Amino acid sequence: MEKIFPLVLCFYLLLSSLLPAQDKKNIPRVPEWAKDAVWYQIFPERFANGDSKNDPTPHDMEGAWPYNIQKGWHITPWTSDWYKLQPWEKQDGQDFYWNAGTRRYGGDLQGVLDHLNYLQKLGITAIYLTPIFESPSLHKYDTRMYHHVDNNFGPNPKEDENIWSSENPADPKTWKWTTADKLFLKLVQEVHKRGMKIILDGVFNHVGTTFWAFQDVVIKQKNSDFKNWFKIKSWDNPATPENEFEYEGWMGVKDLPEIRKDSTTGLEKGFADHVHSIIKRWMDPNGDGNPSDGIDGWRLDVADRIDIVFWRQFRKWVKEINPEAYLTGEILWQDWKSNQMFNASPWLQGDAFDGVMNYRFAQAIKKYVANVGSQITSGAFADSIEIIKREYPKDNFYAVQNLFDSHDVDRISSQIVNPDNWYDHEANPLQNKAYKIRKPNRIELLKQKLAAGIQMTMPGAPMIYYGDEGGMWGGDDPDCRKPMVWSGIKYETEIADPLGRERKPDPVSFNNDLFKWYKNLITIRKENKVLSQGDLNFFYKNDGSKILGYRRTLDNKSIFIILNNDNAKKSIEMKLDVAVKSVNTLTNLIDNTRLSGKDNNYKIDLQPYQIMILK
Repeated sequence: MEKIFPLVLCFYLLLSSLLPAQDKKNIPRVPEWAKDAVWYQIFPERFANGDSKNDPTPHDMEGAWPYNIQKGWHITPWTSDWYKLQPWEKQDGQDFYWNAGTRRYGGDLQGVLDHLNYLQKLGITAIYLTPIFESPSLHKYDTRMYHHVDNNFGPNPKEDENIWSSENPADPKTWKWTTADKLFLKLVQEVHKRGMKIILDGVFNHVGTTFWAFQDVVIKQKNSDFKNWFKIKSWDNPATPENEFEYEGWMGVKDLPEIRKDSTTGLEKGFADHVHSIIKRWMDPNGDGNPSDGIDGWRLDVADRIDIVFWRQFRKWVKEINPEAYLTGEILWQDWKSNQMFNASPWLQGDAFDGVMNYRFAQAIKKYVANVGSQITSGAFADSIEIIKREYPKDNFYAVQNLFDSHDVDRISSQIVNPDNWYDHEANPLQNKAYKIRKPNRIELLKQKLAAGIQMTMPGAPMIYYGDEGGMWGGDDPDCRKPMVWSGIKYETEIADPLGRERKPDPVSFNNDLFKWYKNLITIRKENKVLSQGDLNFFYKNDGSKILGYRRTLDNKSIFIILNNDNAKKSIEMKLDVAVKSVNTLTNLIDNTRLSGKDNNYKIDLQPYQIMILK
């Protein structure tokens, strides 16, 4: 056999070279599907409670801030007034923002499964889940273990705990599949059945204090096999009554022990190897070489905090399993204090990420649509987009996630209600007493519709934060993390105020009109590939009238977008460069109305904050 094997191998290699090319040269550097994607971000604990039997208990919350569970604590009713303190929350005299850390609403994976048809009806093609791995907190950014889905997201929390106890978390050969893991794999299967993609949040810069390896260090100190994974400042001296053990927390937060960086691998090698095992587990769960049963990529948390050398290795690991997987990074603040965002181009040069969460787009939209006193002009907005277009490689520019908001910032509706603040600065009553927590009015909803119209007609994959399409509002964390407002469910009117002030009542209900607007825009985008992959050209930037016009072109086909960013009617005349000279009628795809012209000259009447998509 020893002599025959080399001959067989040579024959195999020769045969492979004669087969149809399926090698990496034929695989796009950036997945094509990512350019056409319509994303939806889900914060699982607040999306839907599909199974009340797995709701968190005080036991499940041990090790999470604020480390104190009130007597009589209970799951907070899904439909309750957001700022209203529940009976058990009034005992210690703490305010809303302290109590928000102990709240749980019971969102889980069954809730996501139950609403896949809703997402499909909306037109969503790709889902991004914030962290789902085992953790005691509501947000799951303080990981306890990466190789298991949080047991409160699955059907049998107690059984899952028994399974954990039978494993060695350091040895992937001992890892088993819990009931929560299996339910997640079912979710992946159901997502794929619908022709949709799903990615997970990879939080590898830091872990939680309950993380299995960190707990080993706490107990064994210098004798721990994992002591080099963390930034340890000092060890405990057992000869003294004090505990001298000190470690570095991410951004100084002790709840989040930071992983030690390495100059050659980016992250400490032992931890990096563990991450490699995690990648393989969730991208090819059954290990058969076919990634169809696994996730479709990763969103990498605070990616700028980890040397790019690690992300280059991470990309190789991911693409070896699934060349069509999508990698996107959270690249946000270069200098938060001076309001300076990163130019993410260094991460988009082909060896790290396919896209980023495009917060620069979000900031430009806020300045253009939401702001009033410091509103930028149509020309300035166009310049903001052109700068991103110029700085990012073309493939990546079309695959970035164009968002307005997320779990980390105030919602787009509340950005509009609170104009002229810096993006992601002083955006809730705790940080800014002047911040308005009210529901958006009719004009403000028109602005949100306009923003969504721009989002759905720009290069870059639009991403909706759960509930924006249904009219949800709220300030920065935790107020952007309210339980999802669902149609057909009666919610308490918001009358409470986090600072105890008087407030006008705000009825809470699903906004069907806004949902239909988003659904229509998504349908238009999906039916016209020019809107996702076409070239972009701004042809009309009238700063005085607040009119903006841009053209999307693909394969000699054009769509013209005209918008009025003003609370007043506008009439303009313009010549549109339509390829076919005989065409003197354009259709507004939003409402299928016809626009007649002569020799490609058109008179266009625009209502306040109206956008037209002309074909």
